[in-house]
Amino acid sequence: MSNIKRITIRSFLLCLALLLLQSSMLFAAEKKSKPAHTKSSATTASTPIAKVNGTVITRGELDRSVRIMLVQSRQTAPLTDEQKKSLESALTSQLISAELLYQAGKKYEIKDVDKQVDSLVAQRKAKFPTQKDMEKWMKDNGLTDKDLKEFARKEIYINNLVEKDIVPKATVTEAEAKKFYDENPEKFKNPESVKASHILVGVDANASAADKAKAREKAEALLKRVKAGEDFAEIAKKESTCPSAPQGGDLGYFTKGQMVPEFEKAAFDLKPGEVSGIVETKFGYHIIKLVDKKPAGTVTFDDSKQMISDYLKSNKIQKEISALVEKLKKEGKIETMKL
Repeated sequence: MSNIKRITIRSFLLCLALLLLQSSMLFAAEKKSKPAHTKSSATTASTPIAKVNGTVITRGELDRSVRIMLVQSRQTAPLTDEQKKSLESALTSQLISAELLYQAGKKYEIKDVDKQVDSLVAQRKAKFPTQKDMEKWMKDNGLTDKDLKEFARKEIYINNLVEKDIVPKATVTEAEAKKFYDENPEKFKNPESVKASHILVGVDANASAADKAKAREKAEALLKRVKAGEDFAEIAKKESTCPSAPQGGDLGYFTKGQMVPEFEKAAFDLKPGEVSGIVETKFGYHIIKLVDKKPAGTVTFDDSKQMISDYLKSNKIQKEISALVEKLKKEGKIETMKL
């Protein structure tokens, strides 16, 4: 059921500007490229852009959210004035939503909140390759440990609010799940797939004819051992140059279009239990053993019921959070300044 997108409470909250920081830390930890910088007006970082029940949201917070969003979207080209205005407007709305949810969440006492905050901040910092990488990222974004703790505290209170006030309401009946299954048949179709293992004698595509001949000779010798009855997985572990070697050459299940053409054709032409001859690809010489073959078909409702329920529940949670934000906006005092 790969066509159904999983939506979780956390993934929805990540859409809020408050939690964009979390995603950016993960992004930075993966050493992605730097975002394009946008130039703000001459206003200072402390200039208010909005007030939420008296709490100020500053220009600096918005600018940081813009930078983070550009990182997430891998935006490198400069934004037009219209694009920048649209992005800033959307992110201001998200910052306001996050603040409203945080304020609402403070109605619940969290006794060990300081310990949770420290733990969450430590987890986020640990995602950076080194302490130096983490410190550089914080400096580049004008962040302090106090800022990180503030973001973590808000996230904890918001998640707690959602878990207590919204999740219990988001129930999904079996009838609802069945209705979704019946109305979306295309989402439950699986293409033909095979499970295979292989032994690879790697050789560069640009290698000399002599080197290629030597590699093929080795592959032929290994194939003879397989045909003589030696354990395929053990030979793969000791002789294969593929990263799958420690798993006995196991590649798991795959469908057409996932492997290079020569390998794919050979694998799909085999029957379970059969071993191929020498198959040449740009990676070298392969010996393929087909473990299993699954015909194209439809996932049954029983097999997909739990995933459907999780999906529908997540959608309901998302809608309830949006409704709560709108309610809080109507009940609260929101002031926005001209950007």
